[in-house]
Amino acid sequence: MKTLLTNALIIPMKTEGESLRGDIGIDGPHISFIGEKPDTFVPDTTIDASTMLAMPALVNAHTHLAMELMRNYKDTAPNLHAWLSEIFPIEDKLTAKDVLTSSRLGVIELLQSGITLFNDMYLFPESTAIAVNEAGIRATLGLTLFGDLASSKQRIREREKLTDAAIAASKGRIRLDIAPHAIYTCSKETYQYGHAWAHDNARQMHTHLSETKKEVDDCLKEHGKTPLEYLESIGALQDLPTVLAHCVYLTESEIQMLKGMHISVAHNPSSNCKLASGIAPVATFFRNGINVAIGCDGSSSNNNQNLFEEMHLSSLLSTVLTGDIAGLTPFQTLKMGTINGAKALGMDKKIGTLEVGKEADIILIDLNKAHLTPLNDPFSALVYAAQASDVDTVFCQGNMVMHKRKVLGLDQELVQKEVESCWQDIQGR
Repeated sequence: MKTLLTNALIIPMKTEGESLRGDIGIDGPHISFIGEKPDTFVPDTTIDASTMLAMPALVNAHTHLAMELMRNYKDTAPNLHAWLSEIFPIEDKLTAKDVLTSSRLGVIELLQSGITLFNDMYLFPESTAIAVNEAGIRATLGLTLFGDLASSKQRIREREKLTDAAIAASKGRIRLDIAPHAIYTCSKETYQYGHAWAHDNARQMHTHLSETKKEVDDCLKEHGKTPLEYLESIGALQDLPTVLAHCVYLTESEIQMLKGMHISVAHNPSSNCKLASGIAPVATFFRNGINVAIGCDGSSSNNNQNLFEEMHLSSLLSTVLTGDIAGLTPFQTLKMGTINGAKALGMDKKIGTLEVGKEADIILIDLNKAHLTPLNDPFSALVYAAQASDVDTVFCQGNMVMHKRKVLGLDQELVQKEVESCWQDIQGR
């Protein structure tokens, strides 16, 4: 299948300031050319993109997708830990069917926000994997761990078998990673075993870290170390690609530690603001060469999967924190949502920029909008003015998965009804 996108404003995301007006050819899963169409390229489908901006699809580097069910629920909790005490009892009631229902809604929302890859951490990953395949997008699914070593070993054995079929059917779009929840919910042995499993199976680790001051203070009191120092001391970060979600309270010495590790930070500004957790020093991370991606977190602590909103807020919060308007440029912010996210998840050779030979994860943004007129600087427009609702068409691995805002693999109206019914049922259990 060959698809031609004609006369688009193209933002490759390779170099700051780089843009061009031209065509993009998609041949099977890959980008065939960018710029001027060669005579040898004969498309099966042609899309007039003359009023569109074409850019790499977005990457949501940290979320709990099935928490769609708890959107707008318990929103007045005073902090993260009080909020978790309200959320955990609900999660104890969830079934694999509940997570499948909610994940279907989640992947619809992701696509309507221009996201084709997300890094998840939640229960019943086998259910989320089914929804991912139905929508035709990508996911790194965290096999989430809680508690002691025995329960973690059992969870790994069970979930690994249950996700096999969906992963095999995904054409490389799904990977199962390890995701110990946090230092305050997992034992030392759980982290060590999870690390060993990921290392032996060439997977990555995904965990929360230094999200709140309380987490840091409690860790110092119990272990005499900060959370990052603690995980490093028990060998949980050694020689393993890792995504650390939040990192709001890293010290200067910890930032220097990160520079020598295969670690990316997933910044979650909306969730950190909503739960009064704080503001991560993203501009400082950039200055120190740390790879910073961006996440929406779950829709119970956000309350959506809108990465354009996250990029906008990231830039504004960085300015407030540093007092430096240029401390985090629009291009750097967009990198967090594209190539940096792909790099964090080990997929930057495949996606994250628009380049010939890479897989075609592309979004088309409708520029024919009042809030995008005049466009002037497209990089600034994408960070400060664009909305998720401006995403018109989405390709993942060369396949069109959304067109004119309609997600092609799922029935949105039916899914929304099923989610409403599911949530009513959960509340009555």
